[in-house]
Amino acid sequence: MRCIGLFVLLIMCLPARAEIIQSSADHYTLRQEATSELPPDQLWQRLINPQNWWHPDHTYSGSAEHLSLDPVAGGVWAERWDGNSVIHGTVVNVMAGSMLRLDAPFGPLQEQAIHAVWTITIEAHESGSMVTFNEVATGSSASGLEELAKAVDYVKTEAMSRLVATKTK
Repeated sequence: MRCIGLFVLLIMCLPARAEIIQSSADHYTLRQEATSELPPDQLWQRLINPQNWWHPDHTYSGSAEHLSLDPVAGGVWAERWDGNSVIHGTVVNVMAGSMLRLDAPFGPLQEQAIHAVWTITIEAHESGSMVTFNEVATGSSASGLEELAKAVDYVKTEAMSRLVATKTK
């Protein structure tokens, strides 16, 4: 019975919509949307604290607790541990409470010199919030972004599910 309840909870937290809008060897556009029971102000606070919702499997250190985000233009989404550090993204635009835009070539995109812009919007929706992830990436034709788009879509869809969940970690 406990497994059935967990399964139902996971299904309820899945994004309402996730898609690879467009992809080619040198470009992709992704979009994920989901609703949350959290009101926009609470969801915003959750968003700007990625250590509380980002999956540890998608960190260099293996622990989301090492993540931080400074939600101001020029601020960074960083990971710092044991004398090591990585900037996952740089904040380029913030509309506090409703929109965060990062220049964010996460993971393997960095080493391929891919330019990726990730825009996250939050708005009131029925009895909670609607959150949307839009990501556009460009690189050389040797980048293989058509294939990478699938992996990035998986990671961002998982991130969306964790962000909108009403339980932490």
